[in-house]
Amino acid sequence: MSNDHQAYLAKRQLKRGTAGWILLAGLGVSYVISGDFAGWNFGIAQAGWAGFAIAAVLMGLMYLTLVLSLAEMSAAIPAAGGGYSFARQAMGPTGGFLTGLAVLIEYALAPAAIVIFIGSAVEALLGFNGPWVYAIFYLVFVGIHLAGVGEALKVMMVISGLAVFAIVATGVALVMHFDINNLFDIAMTDANGASELLPLGWYGVWAALPFAMWLFLAVEGVPLAAEEAKDPGKDVPKGIIGAMVFLLFTALMVVVLVPGAAGAQAMGESAVPLVDALNATGSASLATLVNVLGLAGLVASFFSIIYGYSRLVFALSRAGYLPKSLSLTTERKVPARALIVPGIFGFIASLSGEGDLMLAMAVVGATVSYALMALSHILLRIKQPDLPRPYKTPGGVVTSGIALVLSLIALTGVYAFDPRAFFFTMGLFVIGAAYYFGYSRKHLVAKSADEEFAMLAEAESGLAAA
Repeated sequence: MSNDHQAYLAKRQLKRGTAGWILLAGLGVSYVISGDFAGWNFGIAQAGWAGFAIAAVLMGLMYLTLVLSLAEMSAAIPAAGGGYSFARQAMGPTGGFLTGLAVLIEYALAPAAIVIFIGSAVEALLGFNGPWVYAIFYLVFVGIHLAGVGEALKVMMVISGLAVFAIVATGVALVMHFDINNLFDIAMTDANGASELLPLGWYGVWAALPFAMWLFLAVEGVPLAAEEAKDPGKDVPKGIIGAMVFLLFTALMVVVLVPGAAGAQAMGESAVPLVDALNATGSASLATLVNVLGLAGLVASFFSIIYGYSRLVFALSRAGYLPKSLSLTTERKVPARALIVPGIFGFIASLSGEGDLMLAMAVVGATVSYALMALSHILLRIKQPDLPRPYKTPGGVVTSGIALVLSLIALTGVYAFDPRAFFFTMGLFVIGAAYYFGYSRKHLVAKSADEEFAMLAEAESGLAAA
């Protein structure tokens, strides 16, 4: 490797050995945990409880099969780019960029949506809201990340722990009030295929898919921490699978117990379903506590997704897909510009005040990336059967094939719910593709994924020797 490349990569190094599998599992839970507090329940209004339950099972299966596929690829290709790195290895620079762009859209817009929801929660608790509230949260939590990854992940674990406590406490309080009849209190409509179980028909199940995704959205970001893991080949698979198993448990708890205690119709319209369910069942004191800790859940997801987008931008920039200055790291091995610049764009997006639109657009980016990552797993199994795989996906390409099909179905579900979000996000893809084909593909640091990984490995050994 040339001295120029050595110097280039020396300025773009993350801090190794910071996260074990427990911290990585905590990161995965933190990405998602806000979705248990609100958002998912609007799917009940779209499909009725049974219809939403079908959507939730399908999306739970999609995420589980995707996570098992990602576990294999993250162990074999432990790079900070996550899905981008896998896709580049399988499909070349263009496939890598399109996958990275899809994840970037998800991870840039999800914090914008979450900070809008945080503003609403602050208003409910303290009586004020507005753009300056959004700005404060961006400044504080980007600032904590600038202090260093170890410090940031420990803060995240504490915040996530509070949120998890709130969900478990809610489940314990509501289980004594569960009545199966409450799940089916939505009147049957005249929609095509409507029945007592599916009061809004099968179209409602389709439109409910994006809300079911909110129970798991962003768990796929765990591999973005691969370069900072203690033992990527073991820690990343254990971390992402552990997070997914725990999230399946919390999803089952809230989807069954919350409407089962307080009624499906009421919960389908609630902005704060856990709080409203507790109030409806006479647990007012716990409801107040959960309202406060619900803010912790929103903050946990906001905080951790900021971490995720910074590592993705760092990896895309280091490879030359994005401006190379974005991947410069500080003396503490923190990608400062990759934290700050997307944060500015996210803050600007949050000024729209349309959290639902930002969320739906993030889901479009997510589903496109899921399809491309699942396809990457299939292609890597076919093209590189001898690639060392410390962890192998149970079921192989059948498992990733299920993830691919369900992700494409989920993408159409966003269109069924909000065509505007679908077309706005496609516009972002067009802009990103124009930048890639017009400029960045001619300025990549390495011509192939193998060349990029070889350069990184050589740079790391050179730095270690020095």
